[in-house]
Amino acid sequence: MFIGHFLAAFAIAASVAAWRGWPEERALAVGAVAGSFATLPDIDMLYAVVGLVGSLEGAFVTSDTFWAIANEIHRGATHSLIVSVFAAIGFAAWRARDGYNSGAGTLGGLILGGLILIVTVVGGIAPGAVVAAFVLAGVGLVTVAERVGLGPRAVLGAGALGLLSHPFGDVLAGPSPALFYPLPTESGLLNGQILLNPDPTLHLLSAFFIELTIIWMGLFVVAQLRGWRLKQHINRRAALGVAYASAIFAIPVPTVETASPFVFTVLTVGFIGTPSRSGWREDRSIQLIDAVATALASITLAAAAYTVTYLVLLG
Repeated sequence: MFIGHFLAAFAIAASVAAWRGWPEERALAVGAVAGSFATLPDIDMLYAVVGLVGSLEGAFVTSDTFWAIANEIHRGATHSLIVSVFAAIGFAAWRARDGYNSGAGTLGGLILGGLILIVTVVGGIAPGAVVAAFVLAGVGLVTVAERVGLGPRAVLGAGALGLLSHPFGDVLAGPSPALFYPLPTESGLLNGQILLNPDPTLHLLSAFFIELTIIWMGLFVVAQLRGWRLKQHINRRAALGVAYASAIFAIPVPTVETASPFVFTVLTVGFIGTPSRSGWREDRSIQLIDAVATALASITLAAAAYTVTYLVLLG
């Protein structure tokens, strides 16, 4: 989902920038910043990493152990729409600081520091520390945005788009985020996981295809801005992805809870996109777009073939 969060915000921001007439590089820059902000809420996963490192079980980590620790904090404060709005304003104000407008930096610092204080008071030391890491990483992104020439309004738009879009991308896998944290109310909007299909395997496959669609959308936006024609960059080897249909007999039937074998194996199909030795002397940028487009096409065909086989044999 990390890639999906990034590319969804990237595609929207870059497309809007291009529509407004921004130059190619500037449109890509604001898209990249928006995408980076969209991944920022998942910095709360650091809690699980720190917890595992500090435990005696750190050397023998299982997926269940990791998620048991992560879910104590994950999708809490950093996924809140309220926190996201104030964070975006704080980051934009911090970007506006300069020798002539030091008050903006002070305001940004007060807003961001206030978020850390409020979350610490309401949730405790651990959530407060996570939000502190969230704020520090966000300030780092603001510094990057500043270096590529993006102003306060661009940071505000990119930050708001990225941060506010993130929690809605999580509703297909696992529990819904705490949208209105720290208010003591239920979200009312997302009450638990949204099911795309009552069959847990078809739900997972549907979510996977949504993710693939978002990745295609991001690649298409880059291709449009760069003047590439994607169809010309997809190698015929991508058709070999349909052979993945046989995986139905080799791996457990996937659900959200047991998705790892399916996800890892279907993604390995993307190695079909690796350039052949005969093409190593070609332009590197052409090699890269060929590899990415072919890999994505092969993974898409593999997932489609697996889904058809599941429907025919087990559906």
